[in-house]
Amino acid sequence: MQGINFIAIDFETATGKRASICEAGICVVRDGEIVETRSWLVRPQGNSYSYWNMQIHGIRPNDTVYSPEFPEIWAEISKYLKDIPVLVAHNAAFDIGCIRHSLELYGIKKPDITYYCSLRAARRLYNFGCNSLDYLCDQFKISYGQHHRAGNDAEMCARLFLREIKDFGLCGLEEMKYYGGKL
Repeated sequence: MQGINFIAIDFETATGKRASICEAGICVVRDGEIVETRSWLVRPQGNSYSYWNMQIHGIRPNDTVYSPEFPEIWAEISKYLKDIPVLVAHNAAFDIGCIRHSLELYGIKKPDITYYCSLRAARRLYNFGCNSLDYLCDQFKISYGQHHRAGNDAEMCARLFLREIKDFGLCGLEEMKYYGGKL
């Protein structure tokens, strides 16, 4: 998969607000190979959490009370984006929304980034009744750690997207343009 370069990304939020990121995860793919997976706990503004969000991901205010806020984590992620300005997310509407709302909240300039959605691709390519990330990974025997933790989910997304590219019989990301957009 020479030339297939992207960064799979995933966010967990503290509340129903997209700008309440409490964990960020990335999985870097170069030439079709996973080369690095990272995650960061993030202190959301006010460090407030909703009960329902904590039930989903298990992250609590005590976990993020001393963590950096989004601008510091975005600066780290941006270092990766300089080399590979392409993001992939499963349900990109959510994750790209998290980025957009957080950039706006903190007054950070929006970078020129292309993104793709592995969920939209899965809905078009496969005929499953469910297209959730964990379900699809189970169907394709893609191993993963704890679901709803950002680093694990980012790597699951990367592995799934690589599978989709292979199943579509594509040679490059440009051919996936129907499943993406611009940040």
